[in-house]
Amino acid sequence: MTTLLDTLFNGLALGAVYALVALGFVIIFKASGVMNFAHGSLLLLGGYLTAVLHDNLGFAGALAVSVLVTAAVAGVMDRFLLQAGGPDQHGAHVQTIVTIGVDILILTDLSRRIGGDLLSLGDPWGDSVSSLGPVTVADSRIAAIVVSAAVIAGVFALFRYTSWGLSLRAAAEDVEAASLMGVRLVRIRMLAWCLAGALAAMAAVFLAAFPAPGLERTTGQIALKAFPAAILGGMASPPGALAGSLLIGMTEALVAGYQSDLHVLGEGFGDVAPYAVMVLVLLVRPTGLFGGKAAVRV
Repeated sequence: MTTLLDTLFNGLALGAVYALVALGFVIIFKASGVMNFAHGSLLLLGGYLTAVLHDNLGFAGALAVSVLVTAAVAGVMDRFLLQAGGPDQHGAHVQTIVTIGVDILILTDLSRRIGGDLLSLGDPWGDSVSSLGPVTVADSRIAAIVVSAAVIAGVFALFRYTSWGLSLRAAAEDVEAASLMGVRLVRIRMLAWCLAGALAAMAAVFLAAFPAPGLERTTGQIALKAFPAAILGGMASPPGALAGSLLIGMTEALVAGYQSDLHVLGEGFGDVAPYAVMVLVLLVRPTGLFGGKAAVRV
């Protein structure tokens, strides 16, 4: 029972962090129709900035700077690269391919800088642990759940109660109608990219924290595990991204916790488990858990 509780708690913590990344995928897709394959590089950039700045600025200061810089990089990438000539100048599929090139450029530079090192982000939790009844958990996992819950609640409040959220939802429903109603599509879209970049930078802190050994050049690839979560929930559904992330996090934790009982599936099954769950769910519900078919009037 203790093993099961420990596994479920770890799954909840992983799912909460994946939700930050998956929300970034969904927000960008909802605002622009683009699948941002540079999201992992933005996550790595945010983590790297926190790692190199925390000695001089402290953890809180370094995190604040990394969030702002990563958000700015994401916004600039969208405004001056993807939207060059206007938001409708290039199709979403072309812009998606451009993000692959951007990912290669950023990842190559950061990999050169990081090399084979393991970078500490200077988080205040360190390797400390706490006991919650019969379960012993890392403080970083507790912090991941608490912080992610607060940030996600803030993002949903933005969607629900701000003019930006209203404009984003209107543009996602009908771009032409939103434009005719005075919605500034370029600004709305750029702010969505900035928000996604900020979420990625915050997620990097918990993906590199204990029990992970630290930030390494492959940390950004973890963002790919959040991609199935976004697909599972429906790419245009923020609540779906949250539900999908929790499902993926629980799956990964359960596979890791009971690996000895699943040896028949191979030792590397944990790496492909999120994608296996995604395929199984999409076979039953192709639009995702919270996705729906668009109605077209003819």
